[in-house]
Amino acid sequence: MKITAAVLMRDQVQGDFARERPLDVREVDLDPPGPGEVLIKLEAAGVCHSDLSVITGTRPRPLPMVLGHEAAARVIETGEGVTDLAPGDQVVCIFAPGCGHCLPCAEGRPALCEVAARHHGIGELMTGQRRLSMDGQPIHHHIGISAFASHAVVARPSIVRIDGDVPPHIAALFSCAMLTGAGAVFNTAQMRPGAKVAVIGLGGVGLSTILGAAAAGAGQIIAIDPFEAKMDAARDMGATETVTADASTVEAVRDLTGGGVDYAFELAGSVKALETAFDVTRRGGMTITAGLPHPSERMPLSALKLVAEERTLKGSYIGSCVPQRDLPRMLAMYARGLLPVERMLSARMPLADINVAMDQLNDGVALRQVIDLPG
Repeated sequence: MKITAAVLMRDQVQGDFARERPLDVREVDLDPPGPGEVLIKLEAAGVCHSDLSVITGTRPRPLPMVLGHEAAARVIETGEGVTDLAPGDQVVCIFAPGCGHCLPCAEGRPALCEVAARHHGIGELMTGQRRLSMDGQPIHHHIGISAFASHAVVARPSIVRIDGDVPPHIAALFSCAMLTGAGAVFNTAQMRPGAKVAVIGLGGVGLSTILGAAAAGAGQIIAIDPFEAKMDAARDMGATETVTADASTVEAVRDLTGGGVDYAFELAGSVKALETAFDVTRRGGMTITAGLPHPSERMPLSALKLVAEERTLKGSYIGSCVPQRDLPRMLAMYARGLLPVERMLSARMPLADINVAMDQLNDGVALRQVIDLPG
């Protein structure tokens, strides 16, 4: 079938995306779903730094590629062997699914699935297939989803069915931002109520972390970002204090907390931000990073502090979530008003404006933008 999609033709583009137009919205071909696959009609897709980092080359991926991974959709058709979904079902896309058979999956850690990592790294679905093409040549899938499109074929583990009464532009935000941010609080940190928390980087994932920390009963939440424009939003979502990211950040946070926070979350994808997160964490505290810097970046670390101060530095990928378990729980919390994710929605845009959305994300003026996808 013919679909509309935003195809990334070249990377290493560092800015001015509206003029450079690295994403080309055009007609491409989509094959029908094979065994273990599902054809979905995409309804809404969030614009995330993980997409931007492919354009800039921070996260190298094979090209050409249809980007997008944070999305809500409807099932159109199921492939052979998929018996638990039906046309019309509302689903949320999962960029880190589990095969259910490798060692991490057997340990209950599907985000670390070896099968998904192997196939997604080379632009394939988990089934080992590519279903997108252009002028007879294959197009790569972005981490098993490719959501900046009218339709997609995905492997069955890459979607989770949800109740059909959640608006698509809201459901999409749970696909990545909320699972990653709130999941880092609930799962990776297993934060104690009353804890002192710092959140560094106030994009969609950072703001979701603030929402999660507030829902989990944090006693103090300090939001840190270089952009003053994001501070009001952080307070609206539960931050008790805000600190501008600069040379005095560490001292300011230590003064506010009497020595440092119990949990510091780094969501900026920057080694400098991670160093700040580590430095604002108290003796005996935990520093959690869910940002994705360039693979070549390295962080200097005081090995002595790890021992003498009993410090913990911990990575968190998609919030250490089991999506089939955690997504329904988070949506239930949203329904009760405990995770008001709609507060971070800064714009809804058509697919034709995808390069403009990337500019706004890159410039730090957007919180979370959602692309409303064509019918």
